[in-house]
Amino acid sequence: MNIRRIYIVDDDDALRQSVEVLLDVAGGFETRSFASGQAFLDQVPHMEAGCVLLDLNMPGLNGLEVLYRLRKLDHRYETILLTGQGDIGVAVEAMKAGAIDFIEKPYDNRMLLDALDSGFARIEDREKEASAIQSARDGIDRLTPRERDVLLGLIDGKANKIIAYELDISPRTVEIYRANLMDKLGVRSVAEAVRIAFAAGLVPVFPQ
Repeated sequence: MNIRRIYIVDDDDALRQSVEVLLDVAGGFETRSFASGQAFLDQVPHMEAGCVLLDLNMPGLNGLEVLYRLRKLDHRYETILLTGQGDIGVAVEAMKAGAIDFIEKPYDNRMLLDALDSGFARIEDREKEASAIQSARDGIDRLTPRERDVLLGLIDGKANKIIAYELDISPRTVEIYRANLMDKLGVRSVAEAVRIAFAAGLVPVFPQ
């Protein structure tokens, strides 16, 4: 992701402004602030992925309640909890619920920036994985039904002759389908084609 979006959710006007100034000086961030958890949640469906700096103690919905609701609404966000001293137990509970870190107030600038770096690294990894999966699905979608049949045979470790027998075609035809599917998938080996098939979900993966 090119733009690093940060959503500051805190009822303390001074703290929101302080964080905004810090991030403006650091550069490379786009910030948006909310004075309440509900105001933030109302906008979640209309916003891009990003990191959430979430205050634990707020009127109305507290940080933990916001976190639980956010997880049900959307998984594109990484949350860092801002806590007061003595809130360690609740902060640990928040991390179990999906927060990636918690920072005690008054926060240390370097610690806050490091936590944000970790959050954006997670988002970028998730986006790369999603992009790879979509690319694999696009490749599989380009295959004809027969090419898919041959690929499934290769995944099962079957020789060309066995695949030909089961599909009632000649071994030479299997070789042609095999060459075509590898060309469409942009791979040079069966192993690469198998990896794409698994990434695309062509072959179900069963938990052990």
